[in-house]
Amino acid sequence: MSNLSTSLWSHIRTVQDFPKPGICFFDLTPLFMSNIGPLTDALIESIPADQLAEVDSFIAVEARGFVLASLLAQRTGKGLLLVRKAGKLPPPVVGVGYSLEYGLDRLEMSAEVKSQKVIIVDDVLATGGTLKAVHELAQKCQHQVLGASIFLDLPDLHGDLGLNIWSVLDDKTMPAEVA
Repeated sequence: MSNLSTSLWSHIRTVQDFPKPGICFFDLTPLFMSNIGPLTDALIESIPADQLAEVDSFIAVEARGFVLASLLAQRTGKGLLLVRKAGKLPPPVVGVGYSLEYGLDRLEMSAEVKSQKVIIVDDVLATGGTLKAVHELAQKCQHQVLGASIFLDLPDLHGDLGLNIWSVLDDKTMPAEVA
Protein backbone atom coordinates (compact mmCIF):
# COMPACT_ATOMS: atom_id res chain seq x y z
CA MET A 1 0.00 0.00 0.00
CA SER A 2 1.33 3.44 -0.90
CA ASN A 3 2.04 6.12 1.69
CA LEU A 4 -0.73 8.24 0.16
CA SER A 5 -3.29 5.41 0.52
CA THR A 6 -2.23 4.82 4.11
CA SER A 7 -2.46 8.54 4.85
CA LEU A 8 -5.91 8.90 3.27
CA TRP A 9 -7.27 5.79 5.01
CA SER A 10 -6.02 7.09 8.36
CA HIS A 11 -8.45 10.02 8.07
CA ILE A 12 -11.55 7.96 7.23
CA ARG A 13 -13.82 6.95 10.08
CA THR A 14 -15.87 3.77 9.70
CA VAL A 15 -19.28 3.61 11.33
CA GLN A 16 -20.83 0.14 11.60
CA ASP A 17 -24.57 -0.35 11.15
CA PHE A 18 -25.22 3.13 9.75
CA PRO A 19 -27.59 4.22 8.28
CA LYS A 20 -29.09 0.77 8.98
CA PRO A 21 -27.92 -2.56 10.38
CA GLY A 22 -25.43 -4.36 8.13
CA ILE A 23 -24.14 -1.22 6.39
CA CYS A 24 -20.62 0.07 7.05
CA PHE A 25 -20.55 3.84 6.49
CA PHE A 26 -17.28 5.53 5.53
CA ASP A 27 -17.24 9.01 7.11
CA LEU A 28 -14.99 11.27 5.04
CA THR A 29 -15.48 14.33 7.28
CA PRO A 30 -12.09 13.95 9.03
CA LEU A 31 -10.42 13.67 5.60
CA PHE A 32 -12.11 16.86 4.39
CA MET A 33 -10.93 18.75 7.47
CA SER A 34 -7.19 18.56 6.80
CA ASN A 35 -6.26 16.86 3.54
CA ILE A 36 -7.84 18.80 0.69
CA GLY A 37 -4.61 19.22 -1.31
CA PRO A 38 -3.55 15.55 -1.23
CA LEU A 39 -7.18 14.46 -1.78
CA THR A 40 -7.53 16.68 -4.86
CA ASP A 41 -4.15 15.53 -6.21
CA ALA A 42 -5.13 11.88 -5.76
CA LEU A 43 -8.47 12.37 -7.54
CA ILE A 44 -6.80 14.10 -10.49
CA GLU A 45 -4.03 11.48 -10.72
CA SER A 46 -6.60 8.66 -10.78
CA ILE A 47 -8.23 9.97 -13.99
CA PRO A 48 -6.34 9.27 -17.24
CA ALA A 49 -4.84 12.50 -18.60
CA ASP A 50 -6.54 12.11 -22.01
CA GLN A 51 -9.97 11.82 -20.37
CA LEU A 52 -9.28 14.76 -18.07
CA ALA A 53 -8.31 16.88 -21.08
CA GLU A 54 -11.51 15.91 -22.92
CA VAL A 55 -14.06 16.50 -20.12
CA ASP A 56 -16.22 19.64 -20.19
CA SER A 57 -17.83 19.25 -16.76
CA PHE A 58 -17.89 17.05 -13.70
CA ILE A 59 -21.25 15.70 -12.55
CA ALA A 60 -21.45 16.05 -8.76
CA VAL A 61 -23.62 13.48 -7.00
CA GLU A 62 -25.39 14.67 -3.82
CA ALA A 63 -24.02 15.05 -1.25
CA ARG A 64 -20.36 14.16 -0.69
CA GLY A 65 -19.85 14.01 -4.46
CA PHE A 66 -20.49 17.78 -4.39
CA VAL A 67 -17.31 18.23 -2.34
CA LEU A 68 -15.15 16.00 -4.53
CA ALA A 69 -16.44 17.29 -7.87
CA SER A 70 -16.03 20.89 -6.70
CA LEU A 71 -12.38 20.21 -5.91
CA LEU A 72 -11.85 18.74 -9.38
CA ALA A 73 -13.72 21.54 -11.17
CA GLN A 74 -11.86 24.25 -9.29
CA ARG A 75 -8.42 22.72 -9.83
CA THR A 76 -8.96 21.90 -13.53
CA GLY A 77 -11.06 24.89 -14.55
CA LYS A 78 -13.86 22.61 -15.82
CA GLY A 79 -17.59 22.99 -15.23
CA LEU A 80 -19.75 21.50 -12.49
CA LEU A 81 -23.21 19.94 -12.96
CA LEU A 82 -25.33 18.95 -9.97
CA VAL A 83 -27.35 15.79 -9.48
CA ARG A 84 -29.73 16.20 -6.55
CA LYS A 85 -32.46 14.33 -4.79
CA ALA A 86 -36.00 14.93 -6.07
CA GLY A 87 -37.46 18.37 -5.49
CA LYS A 88 -34.18 20.18 -4.78
CA LEU A 89 -33.59 21.72 -8.24
CA PRO A 90 -35.87 24.24 -9.97
CA PRO A 91 -37.72 22.99 -13.06
CA PRO A 92 -37.30 21.89 -15.71
CA VAL A 93 -35.49 18.76 -14.57
CA VAL A 94 -34.96 15.22 -15.79
CA GLY A 95 -35.21 12.48 -13.17
CA VAL A 96 -34.74 8.76 -12.61
CA GLY A 97 -35.81 6.49 -9.78
CA TYR A 98 -33.41 3.85 -8.48
CA SER A 99 -32.69 1.33 -5.73
CA LEU A 100 -29.81 1.62 -3.31
CA GLU A 101 -28.51 -0.62 -0.53
CA TYR A 102 -31.07 0.65 1.95
CA GLY A 103 -34.14 1.81 0.04
CA LEU A 104 -35.51 3.62 -3.01
CA ASP A 105 -34.71 7.15 -4.16
CA ARG A 106 -34.96 9.55 -7.10
CA LEU A 107 -32.28 11.77 -8.60
CA GLU A 108 -32.70 14.80 -10.85
CA MET A 109 -30.60 17.19 -12.89
CA SER A 110 -31.31 20.30 -14.89
CA ALA A 111 -32.86 19.69 -18.29
CA GLU A 112 -31.51 23.01 -19.60
CA VAL A 113 -27.77 22.25 -19.72
CA LYS A 114 -26.43 21.69 -23.23
CA SER A 115 -24.87 18.35 -24.09
CA GLN A 116 -21.36 17.95 -22.68
CA LYS A 117 -18.60 15.41 -22.13
CA VAL A 118 -18.80 14.57 -18.44
CA ILE A 119 -17.19 12.56 -15.68
CA ILE A 120 -19.46 11.47 -12.83
CA VAL A 121 -17.93 12.11 -9.39
CA ASP A 122 -18.98 10.41 -6.16
CA ASP A 123 -17.49 9.40 -2.85
CA VAL A 124 -18.12 5.67 -2.36
CA LEU A 125 -19.13 3.07 -4.94
CA ALA A 126 -20.78 0.10 -3.25
CA THR A 127 -23.60 -1.74 -5.06
CA GLY A 128 -23.62 0.70 -7.97
CA GLY A 129 -27.28 1.72 -7.79
CA THR A 130 -26.59 5.43 -7.51
CA LEU A 131 -23.90 5.39 -10.20
CA LYS A 132 -26.15 3.50 -12.63
CA ALA A 133 -28.94 6.00 -12.00
CA VAL A 134 -26.64 9.00 -12.55
CA HIS A 135 -25.27 7.41 -15.73
CA GLU A 136 -28.83 6.89 -17.01
CA LEU A 137 -29.76 10.44 -16.02
CA ALA A 138 -26.73 11.91 -17.82
CA GLN A 139 -27.58 9.95 -20.96
CA LYS A 140 -31.22 11.13 -20.79
CA CYS A 141 -29.82 14.68 -20.74
CA GLN A 142 -27.71 13.90 -23.85
CA HIS A 143 -24.35 14.09 -22.03
CA GLN A 144 -21.48 11.86 -23.13
CA VAL A 145 -20.24 10.03 -20.03
CA LEU A 146 -16.48 9.41 -20.20
CA GLY A 147 -16.44 7.54 -16.90
CA ALA A 148 -16.71 7.94 -13.15
CA SER A 149 -14.23 9.28 -10.62
CA ILE A 150 -14.84 7.53 -7.32
CA PHE A 151 -12.93 8.19 -4.12
CA LEU A 152 -13.51 4.73 -2.58
CA ASP A 153 -14.50 1.77 -4.77
CA LEU A 154 -15.78 -1.52 -3.31
CA PRO A 155 -15.76 -3.56 -6.56
CA ASP A 156 -16.78 -6.87 -4.97
CA LEU A 157 -20.17 -5.31 -4.19
CA HIS A 158 -21.01 -4.13 -7.71
CA GLY A 159 -19.19 -5.98 -10.50
CA ASP A 160 -18.96 -4.48 -14.01
CA LEU A 161 -21.11 -1.36 -14.39
CA GLY A 162 -20.42 -0.81 -18.09
CA LEU A 163 -18.36 2.38 -17.79
CA ASN A 164 -14.84 3.43 -16.88
CA ILE A 165 -14.32 3.65 -13.12
CA TRP A 166 -11.29 5.53 -11.79
CA SER A 167 -10.76 5.33 -8.06
CA VAL A 168 -8.33 6.63 -5.46
CA LEU A 169 -8.91 3.89 -2.89
CA ASP A 170 -10.47 0.44 -3.07
CA ASP A 171 -11.01 -2.54 -0.82
CA LYS A 172 -7.53 -3.87 -1.69
CA THR A 173 -5.90 -0.79 -0.12
CA MET A 174 -8.16 -0.97 2.95
CA PRO A 175 -6.19 -1.54 6.17
CA ALA A 176 -7.09 -4.72 8.07
CA GLU A 177 -8.41 -2.75 11.05
CA VAL A 178 -11.00 -1.09 8.76
CA ALA A 179 -12.12 -4.22 6.87
